[in-house]
Amino acid sequence: MADVVQTNPSTMAPPGGHYSHAVSANGFVFVSGELPIAPDGTKLADAPFEKQAQQVLDNVAFALQGAGSSVEKLVQVRVYVTDIGDWPAFNALYARWTGGARPARCVVPVPQLHYGFKIEVEAVAVK
Repeated sequence: MADVVQTNPSTMAPPGGHYSHAVSANGFVFVSGELPIAPDGTKLADAPFEKQAQQVLDNVAFALQGAGSSVEKLVQVRVYVTDIGDWPAFNALYARWTGGARPARCVVPVPQLHYGFKIEVEAVAVK
């Protein structure tokens, strides 16, 4: 049985439900669906898409760092957006955020997200 380590970094708001921001097992880090929630717990539902997207990417990076990984070690990213028209703006922001890393990725348009957010991102990385 592999060691399973749950991570909830102090650089992030505590999880809003029964989950961990990241869980490590067998050399992988699984990042929960991250929402645009600031480290102080402020929900950015009324913020412009780009601000929500940047906060989500920051949260994914914080979760990865807390679990001993990084953006450069991403292997898969799933992006959920409520308006596929926001995709070009997200893709540009994402390309800057990932730099030279090019993990596998999918984008899923969804009708709505929790708290009225416009974006959610989950990810898998190696340690």
